[in-house]
Amino acid sequence: MKKLLSVILIQVLIAGSISHAQKFTLKKGNLGFLKGEKSLLVTFDYSNMAVGKFDREDDYIAKKVEDYNKSEAGKGEKWKEAWKGDRASRYEPKFEQLFNRDAEKTGLTGTRDVTDARFEMNIHTTFTEPGFNIGITRKPAYIDLVITFRNISSGDETAVIEVRNCPGRDALGYDFDTGYRIEEAYAKLGKSLAAFIAKQR
Repeated sequence: MKKLLSVILIQVLIAGSISHAQKFTLKKGNLGFLKGEKSLLVTFDYSNMAVGKFDREDDYIAKKVEDYNKSEAGKGEKWKEAWKGDRASRYEPKFEQLFNRDAEKTGLTGTRDVTDARFEMNIHTTFTEPGFNIGITRKPAYIDLVITFRNISSGDETAVIEVRNCPGRDALGYDFDTGYRIEEAYAKLGKSLAAFIAKQR
């Protein structure tokens, strides 16, 4: 019993430390240009992304495909399809949902299909930690990103935000699916970014 309590305590401490380590830094410009703006064109970029202990996403994918195919023929290809497909079907919609919910009070919305926005908000994920949950122990997912605002007509960068250690996990511990953990990281990003913009602009 004492051992189990110790494991639970360690999990809580690890999860808490990652959550508290989340950091938003305005690296360039300011967000004053967003005053009066009603909409943003949201774009996503996953190029040159590191994953876990791998500097290149392609190497991570190759390893996972190989491992899954060893256990079941074709399972690796199915995993790869889900790994890529989850971006458009899960992560990006979840970000939009939470960003727009929390940014509503400022009158600002961000979507991938808006046609009348004057500014683009490009969300470039530079690192993904998928995390894990095997029941007795778990590690939250987290993502690092660079968020760049551009004037659509001129292409000029107006502001750059760096985000470190944005966590993704289920508070009750039911985040056994990698895609769900990462989805929750983008949910957290949406909420936190909306709050950051509200304070800065």
